[in-house]
Amino acid sequence: MTFNRKTLTGGALALIAVLFVAAVLVSNLLFRGARLDLTEHKLYTLSEGTRNILGNLDEPLNLTLYFSDKATADSNRPDIRALRVYYNRVHELLEEMAARAGGKLRLTLIDPLPYSEDEDRAAAAGIQGLPLGPSGEKVSLGLVGTNATDGQAVIAFFDPGKESFLEYDVAKLIHDLAAPKKLAVGLLSGLPLAAGFDPMTRSMREPWGVYQELSQLFDVKELDGSTLKAVDKDIGVLVVVHPKQLNDDAQYAIDQFVLRGGHLLAFVDPNAELDTTGADPSNPHMAMLADKSSDLPALFKAWGVEYTPDQVVLDRARAVPVGVAPGAPPVRHPGIIGLKAPDLNRDDIVTANLESINVASAGYFKLAQGSALKLVPLFESSAQSMTAPAQRVKLVRDPTELWEGFTPTGVRYTIAARLQGTFKTAFPDRQGEGHLTEAKEPGLVVLVADTDLLSDRMWVRVQNFFGQNMMNAFANNGDFFVNAVDNLTGSTDLISIRGRATSQRPFTKVEELKQAADDRFRDKERELQKELTDTERKLAELQTGKSRDEALVLSPEQKAGLEQFLKRKLEIRKELREVRRQLDSDIEALGAWLKFINIALIPILLTFGAVGYVWWNARQRAH
Repeated sequence: MTFNRKTLTGGALALIAVLFVAAVLVSNLLFRGARLDLTEHKLYTLSEGTRNILGNLDEPLNLTLYFSDKATADSNRPDIRALRVYYNRVHELLEEMAARAGGKLRLTLIDPLPYSEDEDRAAAAGIQGLPLGPSGEKVSLGLVGTNATDGQAVIAFFDPGKESFLEYDVAKLIHDLAAPKKLAVGLLSGLPLAAGFDPMTRSMREPWGVYQELSQLFDVKELDGSTLKAVDKDIGVLVVVHPKQLNDDAQYAIDQFVLRGGHLLAFVDPNAELDTTGADPSNPHMAMLADKSSDLPALFKAWGVEYTPDQVVLDRARAVPVGVAPGAPPVRHPGIIGLKAPDLNRDDIVTANLESINVASAGYFKLAQGSALKLVPLFESSAQSMTAPAQRVKLVRDPTELWEGFTPTGVRYTIAARLQGTFKTAFPDRQGEGHLTEAKEPGLVVLVADTDLLSDRMWVRVQNFFGQNMMNAFANNGDFFVNAVDNLTGSTDLISIRGRATSQRPFTKVEELKQAADDRFRDKERELQKELTDTERKLAELQTGKSRDEALVLSPEQKAGLEQFLKRKLEIRKELREVRRQLDSDIEALGAWLKFINIALIPILLTFGAVGYVWWNARQRAH
């Protein structure tokens, strides 16, 4: 009996082992490549836009991934090891895309060995090898895509620092190969978005990041506002940036473009900080006083849109810290606003997946009473906002001056919005062939009350990476711009991917603590300044009536007043230090709690849970 029991026990264990090995082998076959994505933003799951692009491929595309495998295999350098890990990430993504494309995406892997034909072909295609090898030899990690015709697209080098943009970059390459003919987009700009000669620096200027993004995706046709009479019929989307003092003929051309079904994306601004029109380098004072506002007065009036070109939105809750002097701590600027996810319209495809947009000296829109159109906000300021004259914001040197008399109105000001409905002409008295007085169908216009958000300084850092300019975005301004154009052209596939590009995880609680401390610190500073002003006034009053000889001698009253002020000054400075110390202690306490929860509390709870389960299971068996 004992023998049989041991035999049965051994046989059962052997059977379990065999079944386990079989289950592992079967699962490897059935679930090869399957993954469970538990990240908050599903960063390792193909977005719907990518799946749509892959599912709509009409012809096979060839992708060739070049990676210097042998040249990096034995390296112990951290950067090379990181590059090999990133290669696996790129490879896995491409395999997953190929699996989703139903045979329309062919992936080839090539190791371009030194002095080989593969290396020559990679270089000829535009793959950029970097001197990272053990002996200075070039290391490649790039992608070449080709279609059935002569179309070719290249990602010269996959930068590990841009991993969050990986899916978008590859999907965009596939999208460009599948749709080689670019849609025409008109650009009428009062700001120097494109490359050209800069008279201020007397040198060639680089194009803005948003212009580079736009020109990669569309056929950009630049228009001249001073001579514009009509918009070409092959242009489906018109982008207007800073229409400064646009004449009636140009506004009429835009008016008729919208009425015949064209889609408009317009950026106006009460204070375009990069407007250098008429600037004189020898007279910076005149440049500060120059009018930098833009407007579309005739069109806005006809559409029932209220926009005040001399008012700027200030926001206490979203004020961005800026440097004011070398070595000095940053100061929060209420005119430079860092909008977060709660400020963006999560129900609109253009802004649904974006996380942050930075604006500067922005205006606002609202719908006039009786307007037949509908204004749908895309992003708004917080409720802790107010408006101020643009001239005041323009001339201020110290942002703390803007906090004087700051009184929130409780209104969330609409900085960007969709305007939709049936548009009517702003020029009913005009006549001529093809003149329209009203659109036949409902139309769509996107309005933005800021142009500075398009400038590189507000959303991207451009760095030279081995001779190639790499754009590293820290906000979604560029994503918003291209999303809006994409959406107005009727394309939405790339939008959901582009919105995933920037994944910021700010410590919101720490930011709230810092903001509260800054508010208390500023209140104490104002209190100190007020007492200083009062003391100086009292000292001046006591000096009145004294002779010239007595003017340099302080009276007992003056001495007492001065001593009292100095004593109070020391007390307030002590209170200011206490505010800063309290901020540090609050942040340290928060950090201590997080460490306790992550390091101790969770393991303790799991241990108690496991012990409790064992105890409960033992009691169940006992019964």
